[in-house]
Amino acid sequence: MAVVLTAGPTTTQWPVWSTTARVVVTEPAALARATGIVRDVLDAVDRAASRFRADSELRRLVPGVPTTVSPVCAQLVRVALIAAERTGGAVDPTMGRALGDLGYDRDLSLVDVDGLAIPLVVRQAPGWRSVRLTGRRLTVPEGVELDLGATAKAHAADVAAQLVAAVLDTGVLVSLGGDIATAGPAPEGGWRVLVRDQPDDPSCVLTMPAGRAIATSSTRSRGWRRGRAQLHHILDPRTCLPAKPVWRSVSAVAESCVDANTATTAALVHGVDGPRRMRLAARFVALDKTVVTVAGWPR
Repeated sequence: MAVVLTAGPTTTQWPVWSTTARVVVTEPAALARATGIVRDVLDAVDRAASRFRADSELRRLVPGVPTTVSPVCAQLVRVALIAAERTGGAVDPTMGRALGDLGYDRDLSLVDVDGLAIPLVVRQAPGWRSVRLTGRRLTVPEGVELDLGATAKAHAADVAAQLVAAVLDTGVLVSLGGDIATAGPAPEGGWRVLVRDQPDDPSCVLTMPAGRAIATSSTRSRGWRRGRAQLHHILDPRTCLPAKPVWRSVSAVAESCVDANTATTAALVHGVDGPRRMRLAARFVALDKTVVTVAGWPR
């Protein structure tokens, strides 16, 4: 998704996490400091929870041993566990090993997107209930590798937007790929967002009031091949394999980016049942590019 604004004195962007970070403020004088705040938040999240750097807190956990983690890491894990509980396990943070086995074991820009065939083994995820978090004491059992991708990026957008607005007294939009959070006053007429996952997908422009968030989850944006199998990063915890691509993408609006992203990720896992289970204003794009909207998404 993209913000419908011309690049200028209120906007900056840069590559991060195989996507694009974009910061838009309503007060041009706040842009430089806002950008610094957002970069600091993203760096803290990366150091706490990256699957792809050996020095991250998650990578340094000893299986089965309770470990006191940083406040940032504890909050990221807590958010992931709450998302798992609210979705009945459809959004499960214990599939890091499954993603690695499928070939997504490094930043997507470094993944071989057309590799040799591999066995696709059906197995159930270890399950989010196997993870123990008490305050900042985190215990991850043997054989479990956490992947917080379904919630960490959205949480980072929420935290960064709220921090910028609080510190700099400006309206702000923080976009991290398909995750967009806003805080503070909106520009006149609201935040206008182009909702479209891929260039060949049907699109619409949505106007959001201040303080709202939107997220898009996709079966097409983060994909790779192993032999003849087309894979993507949204895994079904019941199989540890990519969710059946009933939908090209799902977008939803919520009070927070975490809530929106949790709902859209779960909707892709639920497949044909996704629209019936959705409780947020949402837009589903089917494989044939048919658009289905639910729960008050504007026509």
